[in-house]
Amino acid sequence: MHRLLLLGCLWLLAAPPGSSIFQRPTGTPAPLHLQYLLEPLHPTVHTQRGATATLPCVLRALPRNYRVKWSKVEPANYGENIIIITNGLFHKNYGPLSPRVRLRHSHRYDASLTISDVALEDEGRYRCQLVNGLEDESISLTLHLEGVVFPYQPSNGRYKFNYHEAKRACEQQDSRLATYQQLYKAWTEGLDWCNAGWILDGTVHYPIINSREPCGGRLLLPGVRSYGARDKQKDRFDAFCFTSALQGQVYFIRGHLNFKEAAQACRNQGAALAKVGQLYSAWKFSQLDRCDGGWLADGSVRYPITMPRQRCGGLPEPGVRSFGFPSKEMRTYGSYCFVGK
Repeated sequence: MHRLLLLGCLWLLAAPPGSSIFQRPTGTPAPLHLQYLLEPLHPTVHTQRGATATLPCVLRALPRNYRVKWSKVEPANYGENIIIITNGLFHKNYGPLSPRVRLRHSHRYDASLTISDVALEDEGRYRCQLVNGLEDESISLTLHLEGVVFPYQPSNGRYKFNYHEAKRACEQQDSRLATYQQLYKAWTEGLDWCNAGWILDGTVHYPIINSREPCGGRLLLPGVRSYGARDKQKDRFDAFCFTSALQGQVYFIRGHLNFKEAAQACRNQGAALAKVGQLYSAWKFSQLDRCDGGWLADGSVRYPITMPRQRCGGLPEPGVRSFGFPSKEMRTYGSYCFVGK
């Protein structure tokens, strides 16, 4: 018995210095499969477009001849794009994120990734991988952008976009195709839309709060209804776009203007007609509330309501109301302008 205790003490003394002051709180032991990386306390990091976000990755010990590799998981092509690789002393950046990423490196155990000027396409799942020969291990984190989902269709009616056209249309409106998670969250917050639309992964869905006959029938339960994956070239639907915080300001110019006059009114003030995504962002994040219809850059006329009232459409819920795409010669509306920071 004494011999076993002595051997145990000698083993502890001979063990490499693997401990550090960066321990997990009592009662939340790290999973057994992680020997060097600390499991993140909060695996989802919330941020907004234009902000700086840090994805935590901290080592509990520094193995010999190790590397840490950060990558972004891309479900659409079943792959990962490498962002940065470091050995603790030197690092190398890769890919389109390269100019906007750096290692936080607040201490020698810190391999956290900092992304500056967060963009819409930065949302998603990231992997911090410790590469150490046969003992490779990794943690996954999700970067979540606060934002708003909106349905979009062109001036010539519904169900006109194939997948690639829907993707391009969202990008032209200062947004991108929404993910399923973004659409689902929007449904939980009240999005109710009877037209099916493309989302980022190439599937087609529509969110229903109030079951009704034109939208699948009254017997179906509320939810995000799915058409599944569709042919990206041949099938045609609307689009569900996602946008986040603005890097600028949307404001209204009153008047009885046609489309060209509205655009000129904005240019006269060093601005441009706002895009649909910019109006939704101003409504969501700046609480823009106007009872006046105004031209937007795509030729549609809309107005944002944060405090519903009878004389402003009469609908009980907040939202961005639409008059569709009236004739561009009509001198009835003002203009919503956008000026960047």
